[in-house]
Amino acid sequence: MKNLPNVNDIICKEIFDKTKNNIASLSTEMKIDNLSENFLKEIVIPLAVFFDKKKKDQPFLIGLTGGQGSGKTTLSEFVQLVLQAGLGRRTIGFSIDDIYKTRKEREEMAKSIHPLCKVRGVPGTHNVKLGLDTLNSLCKADSSSVTSIPIFSKPLDQHLPEEEWIKFKGKPDFIFFDGWCFGARPVTEENWKPPMNSLERDEDPEGIWSKWYNKELAGDYQVLFNKFDLMLMIKVPSMDHVFQSRWIQEKTLERTIKDPEIKKKIMTKEEVYKFVMHYERLTRYILEEVPNFADIVIERNEDFNFSFIKK
Repeated sequence: MKNLPNVNDIICKEIFDKTKNNIASLSTEMKIDNLSENFLKEIVIPLAVFFDKKKKDQPFLIGLTGGQGSGKTTLSEFVQLVLQAGLGRRTIGFSIDDIYKTRKEREEMAKSIHPLCKVRGVPGTHNVKLGLDTLNSLCKADSSSVTSIPIFSKPLDQHLPEEEWIKFKGKPDFIFFDGWCFGARPVTEENWKPPMNSLERDEDPEGIWSKWYNKELAGDYQVLFNKFDLMLMIKVPSMDHVFQSRWIQEKTLERTIKDPEIKKKIMTKEEVYKFVMHYERLTRYILEEVPNFADIVIERNEDFNFSFIKK
């Protein structure tokens, strides 16, 4: 195994043997047909053992970042499973996607700021306070406290009713939070570039929307990101890979959804490509800059193989 610092191969093998049935069940649940054993043995298990050594009295907060469809949520789910089933730790995870502002709020921003504000995803379209409140509730919890973890339905473009949110009792050992722009810093004026794709050229030629969300990123998002103890990045090869990965993600979503009405809201390949254009400016900046200050960087190559390049 290609280990992180102070991670023992023998312990990793024991943990893998102990959790492989749990992992198989989660793979089936997540509709993952081709889960690589090397991914588990060389990435997931070592990460779980490495994080376990970080346990302290207060929850240890881990943020995952990378392009859309890079595998952040999948990695988070499997590492949490190993921590729970293999090491007896209590974990909880949620995503920046779970703290979107409501459709009504985004429609109001579309009227007052720019029409593109209606599209969820860029900084400024999240309820950062909801994220901070959720983290604070988990970190301050006692054994009887119950924290509601928000859940957002992308096909419905709205949060599920609060009674359907995850209820976590007590204080976790680890909190995982993933987001395509997690840890990103605003682009400086000297690094600002003209319209980067057809969406920006046609719908935001003067940069009103892109400069707005860049300014939003400089605000409470930095307060949220700074709450975390460690940042892990999955670095994909290129922007083209982000487009392809997001399309794969949409096809996976289609396989997992059973409601025929919700299935109608699944995007076509052309719609996915236009959707990802909304994030291209910041994604390119993230791919270039975030590896310089992330604590751990995992590279994902063209063949969807993972390897540590910074640890």
